[in-house]
Amino acid sequence: MNTLFDEIKIGSLTLPNRIIMAPLTRMRSEQPGNIPQALNTEYYKQRSSAGLIISEATQITQQGQGYPATPGIHSKEQLEGWKDVTSAVHQNGGRMFLQLWHVGRVSHRSHQPNGELPVSASAILPKNSGTMSSDWKPVALESPRALLIEEIQKIVQDFKNAAENALAAGFDGVEVHGANGYLLDQFLQDGSNKRDDAYGGSIENRARFLLEAVSAAESVFGKDRVGVRLSPYGTFNDMSDTDPIALFNYVFDQLSKKQIAYVHVIEPRASSAGGSDSSNQDAPSTSSLFKSRFNGAFISAGGYTYDLAKEAVENNSADAVAFGRLFIANPDLVERFKICAELNKYDRKTFYGGNEHGYTDYPFL
Repeated sequence: MNTLFDEIKIGSLTLPNRIIMAPLTRMRSEQPGNIPQALNTEYYKQRSSAGLIISEATQITQQGQGYPATPGIHSKEQLEGWKDVTSAVHQNGGRMFLQLWHVGRVSHRSHQPNGELPVSASAILPKNSGTMSSDWKPVALESPRALLIEEIQKIVQDFKNAAENALAAGFDGVEVHGANGYLLDQFLQDGSNKRDDAYGGSIENRARFLLEAVSAAESVFGKDRVGVRLSPYGTFNDMSDTDPIALFNYVFDQLSKKQIAYVHVIEPRASSAGGSDSSNQDAPSTSSLFKSRFNGAFISAGGYTYDLAKEAVENNSADAVAFGRLFIANPDLVERFKICAELNKYDRKTFYGGNEHGYTDYPFL
């Protein structure tokens, strides 16, 4: 029987434990330029005891940005900033993947090149969803512009360029963000994809963009250093699909054939994607629905406590478990779990933006 504290091989990496630091948007990159800075280096270094750190979502181009002060991986300055982060994590014994991100329609003109409209699979405005402008003001989303096929191919190349920059910055691998209602998810699900070309209609067509982005990352790192994040049944950013089981069965089957290192799947009970503490315990279990479809490591995330994670690994419903909010407040989460120590409580008011308060000042044991 496996435990949370056992080693696990994920692709070509051997992790010392199965406690993963989930990608966490914190909006604290240096401005202007969305550049990782010394504060970010300290934050990740503090959490190096995680089996694997998955970086905060990092935009592959300027067009891919949707929130203020999120870091990028498309400029020389950003690459150099990330080098400091990975060097500190490695010197502290850790391992780190970079999450590659394009938000698609979940953006605002103030983040876009030349103040253009955000882009998506189709020109559909997400309901009950907003973002923050580049000057940190809450703003409503606008109906996006549907991407042309040649633009999709350009974004696939952007994923490859971002992976190349991640490799040059010293990351151990990359995670392709196909979850939470961002661009690749907007193509996957038929609530947001009404296209009638090679990227719309059938499940195979809707999954094409995601699989091409994964292939682009594989061409740089190799299949055993690439993971993918997915959120079947997730409703964040107004997502929906008429047949999620058929859709995600196909996606998991295709990713399994690619022999990538892992899939990182968000349980739909945590559909708010960290935006609140609400949890829907009646939501379907994605691990029970889809784990058997994938041959690599299955990382589960979303609303886990220590007890739930322990149970998931021990009964083989997950190979590893990713924690977000608990890692924010407990840089030494692995050690605290190991000795059943009391956990620091997180302060939601400090999650997005700000300085070291609520970021690097949580106490160690």
